[in-house]
Amino acid sequence: MYDFIEGRLVELDPIAATVQTGGFGYLLNISLNTYSALQPLLGSDKACKVYLHHVVREDTQLFFGFFEKKERSLFRLLISVSGVGAGTARMILSSLSVEDLQKAIAESNANVLKNVKGIGLKTAQRIIVDLKDKIGAVGISDGSFLLTHSSSKEEALSALINLGFSKASVEKVLDKIIAARPSLTVEEVIKEALKAGI
Repeated sequence: MYDFIEGRLVELDPIAATVQTGGFGYLLNISLNTYSALQPLLGSDKACKVYLHHVVREDTQLFFGFFEKKERSLFRLLISVSGVGAGTARMILSSLSVEDLQKAIAESNANVLKNVKGIGLKTAQRIIVDLKDKIGAVGISDGSFLLTHSSSKEEALSALINLGFSKASVEKVLDKIIAARPSLTVEEVIKEALKAGI
């Protein structure tokens, strides 16, 4: 799994960026939010760091790049919703800031999502229903938003499944651990699950 790429930004347009490192140029599909954040780095010798999501399809492999980890996390949550593909998720993140999207989901505001090109009312409602519990509005007054413990659960779940545990048995244990101690880090959640004898 690719986590990030660090190198020199050699090309940039509103939907793509090329980052050069190790003699290769990597083409990244980006949102308008990431485009705006990367603009000051174009043409400079300063290295840029872009977080990656790798999509493997039968006929192609694509990289989606994000200037901030929280945008990538939101992208991954969006593509977990039935009917929302990578292109649609990128369109949503190009139309709304991370904060505006999180606020719309937290407040069940389907109209904000419906204003994004290609998103109908049913898809907007599905996004809200599927993601509302996974996104927490923390500190709404100052505009700062954080993912809730659901994100930690998913990371821990993925790690434990990769270690060979079954999803069904792991999920119940994780729910109990996180409900009892929501402030635990992903690492601590995994350790507690292993202690619980899953």
